[in-house]
Formats: sequence, C-alpha cells, structure tokens
Amino acid sequence: MADLQSILLAEVDKRGTLNTLELANELNVDHQKVVGCMKSIETFPDIIESNSKLTKKWQLSSEGANVQQNGSYEFNVFNRIPAEGIEQKELMASLDNQSNAKVGFSKAMQNGWIQLDKSDGKQLVKKKVDNVKDQVQEVLEMIKNLKFDQVEDKNKNDLKKRKLIEEVSIKSFDIQKGKSFTLNLEKPQTDLTSEMIVKGNWKEKQFKDYNFDAMGIVPDKGHLHPLLKVREQYRQIFLEMGFTEMPTNSYVEGSFWNFDALFVPQQHPARDSQDTFFISTPKECSRMPKDYVEAVKKVHSEGGFGSKGYRNDWKLSEANKNVLRTHTTANSSKMLYQAAQEYKRTGVFKPMKLFSIDKVFRNESLDATHLAEFFQIEGVVANVDITLGDLMGTIEAFFKKLGIEELKFKPAYNPYTEPSMEIFSYHKGLKKWVEIGNSGLFRPEMLLPMGLPENVRVAGYGLSLERPTMIKYGIDNIRDLCGHKIDLEMVYNNPVCILNSC
Repeated sequence: MADLQSILLAEVDKRGTLNTLELANELNVDHQKVVGCMKSIETFPDIIESNSKLTKKWQLSSEGANVQQNGSYEFNVFNRIPAEGIEQKELMASLDNQSNAKVGFSKAMQNGWIQLDKSDGKQLVKKKVDNVKDQVQEVLEMIKNLKFDQVEDKNKNDLKKRKLIEEVSIKSFDIQKGKSFTLNLEKPQTDLTSEMIVKGNWKEKQFKDYNFDAMGIVPDKGHLHPLLKVREQYRQIFLEMGFTEMPTNSYVEGSFWNFDALFVPQQHPARDSQDTFFISTPKECSRMPKDYVEAVKKVHSEGGFGSKGYRNDWKLSEANKNVLRTHTTANSSKMLYQAAQEYKRTGVFKPMKLFSIDKVFRNESLDATHLAEFFQIEGVVANVDITLGDLMGTIEAFFKKLGIEELKFKPAYNPYTEPSMEIFSYHKGLKKWVEIGNSGLFRPEMLLPMGLPENVRVAGYGLSLERPTMIKYGIDNIRDLCGHKIDLEMVYNNPVCILNSC
C-alpha cells in the first residue's frame, strides 16, 4: 500500500489530474486497490481532492469469458467434423452442452462452414471449407484487453445479441492536488505532548482537528435491576410524604424483636420451622434490654394495660433464638423502643413517620408467585391520638401517588395490630378487587411495655415490592424476576419503570 501511495502521489504531481481507473489499467492492478489507496491518503487533510466519475464500458459476460477461453461454439462444432463427414445425431451427441451445440451448428451453417448431405437418406454433416478462423474468440480477446474501440460495429452487435458481452458502470475518481499537497505523508498528531513542547518540534507537526460532535465510546456501566428501579420510586413517594427511612441492615434478628416485642405469642404457627428460618450459628441472641424483656414477658404471660395477655408460660430461651427476619416490622419495633427511651429521658414525645423497603425471609414453597425471600414495603406513623381514619387517609394518599384511587378496606386479624385492615384495589384488567396490602393500629400490649405515653397511637401498613414490579414489567413468573434463572439481558434492556402517578 505504501508503494502504491508513493506512485499515486508522484503521478498526481506529474500529471496534475489523474483518474484511478486509468492508473489501475496502466499498473495492471485491481481498481479497488487504487481507490482504497486514494481513500487512505484522504485521511490526511487537504493532501488531495477527488471527484467521482461514472464510466460505462463493455466487458465479457460469464458465458463470453468461457467462449474466450475455450473457443466459440461454431468453431468447436467445425473441429468435431472428420474429413469423411459425420451423422448429425452423432455429431451433436459428441458435444458436451446440447444447447451450445445447437447454437454452434446453426452459426456454422450460417457462416457457410458446414453443409448437410441428405442424399443417402442420412443427415450427414460435412465440412464445406478446409479451414476457418475463430473470429468470435479473437474479438472477445480484444475486448478483454480493453480494445473495444478497435472492434467493428457488426461484431459488437452480434456479441451483444449472443449475450457474450455486457455493459457495466464503473465508478472511478479524478484526483487533483489539494492545498496542502505533499509527496511525504505524515499522520496528523492527535495530542500535543510535553516532549513536543520541550523539543519545539510541535511547530513542524500537523495536528488533527477535534470533532466536538463525535458521540464517543459508550462507557461500560452497571445496570439497575427492575426491583431496584421500582424500589426507588416507592422510596421517593415516602420521602415526598415526609417519611424518614429506617435502618434495615439486620437480616438476622432475635425472635424477641421479630415476634415477642410485637406481642406475637410463642405458640403462634409463624414461629414454627415450617414458616421461619432459624439460625444455627449463632443460635441465640442475648443482647436485649432486661427491663423491657421483663415487661414483655409480663404482658404475654400475665397481661397488663387492660389486657389479659396469653396466659402462657413465656420462655426466654424461645425469645433468644436467632431467625432470618420474617418482616421489617422487627425494625419498626426497635425504632419505637428507641423513641420510648427518648421520651423517658426528655419527657417529650416527638411524632414520627418512618418507612423501610428491604428483604424479609419466609420458609415458603417456591412457585410462580412466591419466593423464600422478598421485599417488604412498610410505613409507620406514630403520633398522639391518631385514629383509624388517619391511617386510612394516609394509605389513600400513598396509593393515590401510585395512580391507585379505588380502594376498599376489610377487617382482618394480626397479632400486633387492633383494629387491622386488609387493603383491596379494583384491578381493571382482572375486573375484580385484589388484595394489595395490610394495615392496622399497633396494640397497646405492644406499645405500652416500651414506655410510650398512653395517648400515643402507632399506625402501620405494608405491601410487597415484587408483585407490582411484575405487573409493571409484564413478568408472569417471579422466578424470571429474581434468582439464579434470571435473564441478564432482561436486566440490561428493560427501561426505567414509570409508575402511573397522579
């Protein structure tokens, strides 16, 4: 390529204007190599200028190339005839291509090279002349060697009719000197280096212009999982409503905070190994406030604050067992206990609006809609004398921001809330009311042992993260959203989820 570049530049310098097709013919090289060389030189600014030019020329067709190499059909027919003659059937059978044989026989007869003798009742083919000249092959040889102008018109027309030659359009380029023309090519520099400045040779260098419109290389980046995208939108809704996010980094909890502090009896089915993951190492947690533990034990086993309790044999060993938390309400119980301690120190209760969105763990059977670990969304409001109406209003405001306005509340039972309500919304696609969350006011048996004022009420509500994400992204199997079978291309290509907020 370098030698061809030097030749091309030298010829442009000598001639002033140079055509790439003419140079290719002179050098007997492929025209595309000359064009590629020209384009390579054009990467250097203003060295040469080029203008495209369309040239039409005649060249051999694939059939014409075969005739040029092996002789015309009529010439081959003539050469197959012996001096004594040959029957037409035998002659035609001796030729490979019957179609070409028929053409050759017809042309040989037309040229007066052969004759057909039927005197003996046979169709005997004999030579009419002793020698012939294969003019077709000679003319095709001339055209192959780019001597089309030297071919007579009658021969040209005959070859066109026989489709032995074809007209093609060739795009070539006329090359001229540019304003920075030089015979010595030097690649433009892309950066000004400290070495160039020190040596002073930057003055002799050519620099490539910066393309400020170039898009550049797309950098490698991480991709947010659909759950994280939807989680962030729920988080923003809580923050807009004035909630504060709770710390939720403790996946392992003691049964005390996960169950006992929430007034869940120690005989409750949720505390069985069929529903909860128990930790083997460390098996127990002993860091619990002793006074609070005694207060919880008393309200469970004896009652208090107007409650009869469960009248059971409450065991510390059961409360000490470590579990993978089954709900983020375990974190809520800790935050409420801290608020109670602050109240004891200051005598002032500060209202709170808390939320959390994090993983919880249940010993569930896996299917298309259930996993052993999933995200729970929880909101908690603590204030003086709040009512069930306040809870319903908070829930309605929250879901309105999600674009859900048709809500119904149904009474339910929870161990640590009274009254309790299941939240239903009308699903226009399914054309029925579906459960979307749970809620209630925390029981006095849970709050008063902490030391909170008697007139403080705490409202809470919760919902899942996976199911609304599946609806928004059109996923019908939760195992396609989470777990080892997830399609990473789905994570890469899914757009940001936009909730239909009002």
